[in-house]
Amino acid sequence: MSPIFPIRFTRHAKRALALVCLLTLTSAAIVGCAGSGRSTDNPDWAQAGSPPPPTRTGMDAEWKETEVPPPPKFDSKKLLSIEMPSYMTSKFGVDPTTIAITGDGVVRYVVVASNAAGGGVNAFYEGVRCASEESKSYARYGNDGWRATTNTEWKSFRDLRSSYAKELANQGLCRGHAPRASAAEIVRYISQPMREPDIPGMQ
Repeated sequence: MSPIFPIRFTRHAKRALALVCLLTLTSAAIVGCAGSGRSTDNPDWAQAGSPPPPTRTGMDAEWKETEVPPPPKFDSKKLLSIEMPSYMTSKFGVDPTTIAITGDGVVRYVVVASNAAGGGVNAFYEGVRCASEESKSYARYGNDGWRATTNTEWKSFRDLRSSYAKELANQGLCRGHAPRASAAEIVRYISQPMREPDIPGMQ
């Protein structure tokens, strides 16, 4: 007579053993994830089993701006025009002799604003961080000379009242998310009529 019952018992035993092994491995994986502090909501971690590499941006906490020198002298008769949208009534120009690139990745300059009504000269001593797409105002020039800006802070291009800093970054200060190689190169790009495509994220 064929040994029917032993064969059925063996098949069930194999299935039961496989199920136990599967449950054990699953429990171990869950405990391992919980113990490692990984977020199981992150699909990258869930698939790869390890956290993704950190993303470094221009907003890294360890970055610190170098000391800012006093505003440089400027000449409102030697400005390079900044191309602005057609709906803008004010005109802006940057003095090429005031453009400076610092070791911490900031491009500083003096920009002069004017309008059809005329009036006194309004100039601004500012800096742009290409890495983080931000601008900062250090001082303002008026009829009484230079005055330091109070509560200065880096502001995203999106939060500025006027878009000339963003336009200036696109037209010459920045190449991607880094300053250009030199002030002379910046002047060349601002002066030429053909522009490179806008920097990603600065639309």
